[in-house]
Amino acid sequence: MKLLAIDTATEACSVALLLDGAIHERFELAGRTHSQRLPAMFAALLAEAGIVPTQLDGIVAGVGPGSFAGVRIGVAFVKGLALGVDRPVVGISSLAMLAQSAIEAGATTALAAIDARMDQIYVGAYREELGLARLAGDESVITPADWTAPALLASMQSGPIAAVGSGWAAYGEALLARLPSAPSIVDSAALPHAAAALKLGQPEFAAGRAVDASRLVPNYLRNRVALTQVEQIEARQAKKL
Repeated sequence: MKLLAIDTATEACSVALLLDGAIHERFELAGRTHSQRLPAMFAALLAEAGIVPTQLDGIVAGVGPGSFAGVRIGVAFVKGLALGVDRPVVGISSLAMLAQSAIEAGATTALAAIDARMDQIYVGAYREELGLARLAGDESVITPADWTAPALLASMQSGPIAAVGSGWAAYGEALLARLPSAPSIVDSAALPHAAAALKLGQPEFAAGRAVDASRLVPNYLRNRVALTQVEQIEARQAKKL
């Protein structure tokens, strides 16, 4: 099976290819230059592998949550490519990618959090099942004080717990205060990787759950990118209390 994965939901830009059972990846910190870097990274990866897009069996898309602009760029690129070569797609969460990398590093539970700005985080708790990250509960966008991880952890298996993602850099103190004990690993610099999306997407293709590219949609988790002026004033006043 030949699968391509693309993720641009955060400041990272990554493209990965599953070819003959091996995964090849290009990963860069792109800031806000995803639209400029992605086409070149995609072309270079396929050229190195000696294949063309029509030889792909399917495409995996990072669908967010994350930067609204970044998510749109990646999803639009995948849809255009998949529709052009008539290949099915699978969408994978950015939080799930973070969790998958942590699980491959030895964690049995991964608490993935991405800074959503506006004093909120995108967050999801994942458990290891047969080497893959499986969501426990729901992904959500919340304030750190509203996080209900302790209740989820009580129902999950014992073993190393990893806290990963930019949400831990922005709100680590508040998030750690919500836990009954400190995680085994805290990696606040972790970013989603397309290689992890391939690991999660491959069984979806094998099970026949891929869809037509026209059905691929972003997973924003919320519909606003900024606070109103009134909300900004209220937030500043709350911080002074």
